[in-house]
Amino acid sequence: MSFNFSDFSEGYISSLISSLEELSIPTLEEIWSIIEDARNTGNTIHLIGNGGSAGTPSHSAGDWSKELKLRTISHTDNASSLTAWANDTDFNNIFVGQLSTFINEGDVVIGYSGSGNSENVINGILYAKQNACYTIAITGNYNGMGGGKLAKIVDVALVVPSKSMERIEDTQLIVNHIIKEAIKSNNGL
Repeated sequence: MSFNFSDFSEGYISSLISSLEELSIPTLEEIWSIIEDARNTGNTIHLIGNGGSAGTPSHSAGDWSKELKLRTISHTDNASSLTAWANDTDFNNIFVGQLSTFINEGDVVIGYSGSGNSENVINGILYAKQNACYTIAITGNYNGMGGGKLAKIVDVALVVPSKSMERIEDTQLIVNHIIKEAIKSNNGL
């Protein structure tokens, strides 16, 4: 039996399209509204993520700060800070440590985790909640976990309806592009 790349590619694309079509538009709109409000009030968006879901915060912080003039910090980008917090305390505290320096009441903290069970992201979100920040999760149904612990503790959870880590991570970036483009359209940018 030989591998058929065309069939594989078509299956992947079909699965991704299905995940996108099943996204909760009301939840997406709620996230957009929170971020739009933060932009209008001058609050900062803090992005945290683990593993493959650490790349989306970096990409989004670049897009959102440049194109939207939105104060956005990706806490996955500072390798020195990440490794210092991991070494001096615990890997599960890498985002708590950084957030303790940067967050203010009313800021928004968005956590990305394909499974929803990344302890460092969960701890960062719990810290943000204790400090009067809005909390959002963009997670997935990896291995049927339904967004994991993360989805249960945030103010708003968008759970990508896929058990595939790859489709979840693909969709996380698409969601951030949807939010960015909606803010640009709404503000004539």
